[in-house]
Amino acid sequence: MYMVNNSPEFITECRTCRRQLRERSQTAGHHEGMPSDEELALTEVTEFQKSKDNVLEESKKIFEDVRADCCDIRKILLKFQERKEKFPNPYCDAYIGFCLPKLLNPLVRVQLINWSPLEWSCKMMLIVTITC
Repeated sequence: MYMVNNSPEFITECRTCRRQLRERSQTAGHHEGMPSDEELALTEVTEFQKSKDNVLEESKKIFEDVRADCCDIRKILLKFQERKEKFPNPYCDAYIGFCLPKLLNPLVRVQLINWSPLEWSCKMMLIVTITC
């Protein structure tokens, strides 16, 4: 059986051990004069920005030869909704609901190329402002 020791001496000893372990791990991980992971050189930042811009430019070319109504998720879903209302039995028999994620997957992936969970875009700021 596991015994819990809540005595003040035990708690103080545990805190001391954790603090010493934390201090040892911090000094071992960083050497004076060496850059840490958080410090990026200006050349690295500009190189990253150039490659990001290139990827974004290339991503715009992916659907350039596709009709506009075939690369808009809302329009595609609207067409399927209309067919579902007009032809409910064939729609269900064809398992269209199971096919939609695979159909929309490339479109969603292209939209997510520029998404970064660590950056707040103007759109996100607008959404937060409106909802608050």
